[in-house]
Amino acid sequence: MITIDEITIVVDGREIIYDYSEQIPAGSITVIVGPNGCGKSTLLAAIAGDIAPDKGTITIDEHHPILTAANTLAGIRSMVVQNQSFVLGFTVRQVIEMAGDSAQVMKALELTEIADRLVTTLSGGEAQRVAIAQAIIHNPLVVILDEPTVGLDPIQIREIRSLIREIGQKHSVILSTHILPEVEMVCDRVQIIDKGNLVFHGSIDELKQHRQGNKLMVGFTKAPTVSALKDIEGVIKVEKAEDRMYRIHFKNKQSPADAIVKLSVKNRWGLYQIAPDQTSLEDVFVQLTEKKQTN
Repeated sequence: MITIDEITIVVDGREIIYDYSEQIPAGSITVIVGPNGCGKSTLLAAIAGDIAPDKGTITIDEHHPILTAANTLAGIRSMVVQNQSFVLGFTVRQVIEMAGDSAQVMKALELTEIADRLVTTLSGGEAQRVAIAQAIIHNPLVVILDEPTVGLDPIQIREIRSLIREIGQKHSVILSTHILPEVEMVCDRVQIIDKGNLVFHGSIDELKQHRQGNKLMVGFTKAPTVSALKDIEGVIKVEKAEDRMYRIHFKNKQSPADAIVKLSVKNRWGLYQIAPDQTSLEDVFVQLTEKKQTN
């Protein structure tokens, strides 16, 4: 487990990370998400031990303080940064062998077929796999990936996402992204940062609860009046959407779904759709950051 305890990081006189606390469980894939410039890379660099917090502490398994015991941290964590660079003029095999015994890692990451190619000839996805191979070759407890899919095409993105899930079966993984759809596709825990502040942390299931909310999208072939829908028990607001669709807001734990179905049959409204109305991840992010700003 990684414990982040009230850290603050100041760069050029500006607080990039402010009073940040969190626990990252062992064996999890945790994503740190937020817009460009929010402090994700700075936080990852601190967890990796590359920079020291100006205030607070970061520890691994409660007894390895980051930076203050650098020697004991060898092999505990490894980081892949954006736009990782390699030694020019070397092949994939040579680059990975510099880090350690390459055979098993190259096979696991499907690099054997490109082992003798120069690193300068690799595609973005291939280069990212080589960088990850370097990171996991010593079997670290924690693998840290900073924006691992930036600059990749859709096929390469899918390959890297699949690779991250595989790595998560043997290592704790922490990655950052500003691409919100990646959150639910890859990880099981999420932290949302805005302007260096933690505005949400929890499991993917908890994030999904934020997305679902208390709303239904309902469609009818013979649309009822808005007032008829408002009169249903538990309904607090009705919004007309496109083409005979309605967004129905209801009180917590008082879903009107059954009542809507019964009334539709009785009044021949021609109900053809009724489903939870999921808030987009983008909207969840906006709601969480706006809430933080007003507190």
